[in-house]
Amino acid sequence: MRRAAVYHFADGAGPGAGLADALGLPGQMIDVRRFPDGESLVRVAHGATTALLFRSLDHPNEKLVELLLAAAALRDMGAKRVVLVVPYLAYMRQDMAFLPGQAISQRVITQLIAAHCDGLVTVDPHLHRTPSLQAISPELECAYVSAASTLADLLRPDLVPGTVLVGPDSESRPWVESVARPLGCPVIVGEKTRFGDRDVTLTLPGIEQVAGQRVVLVDDMISTGGTLLHSAAQLLAAGATGVEAVTAHCLASHDDLARLKAGGIERVRATDTVAGPTVAAAMAPALAEAIRGTWGADL
Repeated sequence: MRRAAVYHFADGAGPGAGLADALGLPGQMIDVRRFPDGESLVRVAHGATTALLFRSLDHPNEKLVELLLAAAALRDMGAKRVVLVVPYLAYMRQDMAFLPGQAISQRVITQLIAAHCDGLVTVDPHLHRTPSLQAISPELECAYVSAASTLADLLRPDLVPGTVLVGPDSESRPWVESVARPLGCPVIVGEKTRFGDRDVTLTLPGIEQVAGQRVVLVDDMISTGGTLLHSAAQLLAAGATGVEAVTAHCLASHDDLARLKAGGIERVRATDTVAGPTVAAAMAPALAEAIRGTWGADL
């Protein structure tokens, strides 16, 4: 039996193989057969003592079931340790019941993973009030990877002197500052005032700094891009010569991306945590470094 291997699905074949290469480990595609009623039959061909099970969880519902089946199959094949490598980890937004009767999805999914896997590796999980996923499931060994240095490296080659990096809201502050620091770029961060579910105002203190400068909007996630559109409109009105955006996780649809372009955002670039037309940087090197640092003795 192999000491360690990376197992991935067809929908993440490129990044999964990239992680295997970065770790110097064999990679194996997981075979999935789907029945007419929607059930999945999952098969792994070879076992390993330490199994790194790779899959990003955009469009998560079907993928989650297949991950759990794969984890069970790997155990049956002799795996002593199953580490789930999930570049984008879904269901993290709902960390409390905002209305009576709501499920706290962050807790449910974390506990589900902990019941089937020994470890978890993820990129910039969308945690707000939760300090770490170990606070929910202490038995789950976690490694958190930041995409900040990867995005800084992505921006560096064609960065125009004087470029201002902008975080669209206060939650983005530590994130945009982490990207800006190695680049030596000034930072401004937006402030949201919420009057209701759909009634939100956005202000950008220090926006006068962008006059005559290019701007890069930086956030950990782009969902529909609504906040970015509001930010871009204000930045362009304040004299920015151009606006683009970078993010770790781009979940925006083709229609969302078209609206961003029509709203003055020249391009959107993202890491490969989620497949799509915005992918411009691979997370495999950073993921491999985190895995070696946490489970290196088992590889």
